[in-house]
Amino acid sequence: MPAVECTDLVLRYGATTAVDGVSLQADAGEVVAVLGPNGAGKTTTIETLEGYRTPDAGRVRVLGLDPRAEHRALVSRIGVMLQSGGVYPMLSPRRALELFRGYYPDPEPTDALLELVGLRAVESTPWRHLSGGEQQRVSLALALVGRPEVVFLDEPTAGVDPEGRIGLRAIISGLRERGTCVLMATHELTEAERLADRMVVVGAGRVLAHGTPAQLAEAGGDRPSVRFTSRAGLDTAAIAAALGAGVVEDGNGTYTLDTEPSPRLTADLATWLADHDAALVELRTTASLEETYLSLVGSDNDKPDGDPAPVRRRIRGTR
Repeated sequence: MPAVECTDLVLRYGATTAVDGVSLQADAGEVVAVLGPNGAGKTTTIETLEGYRTPDAGRVRVLGLDPRAEHRALVSRIGVMLQSGGVYPMLSPRRALELFRGYYPDPEPTDALLELVGLRAVESTPWRHLSGGEQQRVSLALALVGRPEVVFLDEPTAGVDPEGRIGLRAIISGLRERGTCVLMATHELTEAERLADRMVVVGAGRVLAHGTPAQLAEAGGDRPSVRFTSRAGLDTAAIAAALGAGVVEDGNGTYTLDTEPSPRLTADLATWLADHDAALVELRTTASLEETYLSLVGSDNDKPDGDPAPVRRRIRGTR
């Protein structure tokens, strides 16, 4: 049985269909990222799985339970990380965690959670005085306090600095290893590619594609291509003459070769770069995930400003 299951989900706001037949699932010990531009329906879908919205059609189950009808039985087994807010402004991280620990039968120790998310130095600082990244880390700790079997993360890396992102990746990897299911909504492709076992791309309320990051990247091009990254400003004419293929610098040291990939081409390219004291930072012979994503959803400018406003939830953990 999947830890999270959503089949033909439909959710409307008056005449607007925000979610139009979305189906997805996630298993225990799996990280699934739901990707999409503003207005795609990803937050609405996840809020329905959390039990905070009622479907107009379709079926949703979390740990085998109806998240709306059986919310009381489910709420202590899931963790929810809000995109923003959700904490009283004057509560410190320590006080917030100690408050939320009381909602669960076997909570994580406060000190262990503060250490895990890197907040020991600001454990007594009121929420409103924390940086955006620190507030995100508090929200993550609150999502984990009850040792959840399923964790829902809404834009978990928003406002988090590079050091914090590294810590977040380690935490999510740890959740995977202990068998926790993680479902996260994000528009940050790089983080999704690093963290997710599978991805679901949504647009205009529908699933446009799904698969592993590699599968989605491979699906993005009409034919194989070669892209490499090195230092900016290389002599593209000289590279073209050496390889017998057209070369275009796309900017910031990223180059595209107008040819099919082959072992010989790779060897010749590496040799040319070495002879000209230029490092081969990255070599890609498929479309990038970004290219696939944009081919599916187009520009964000073509989309509405955002999902319908998230519901104002009860404090997590209340029954």
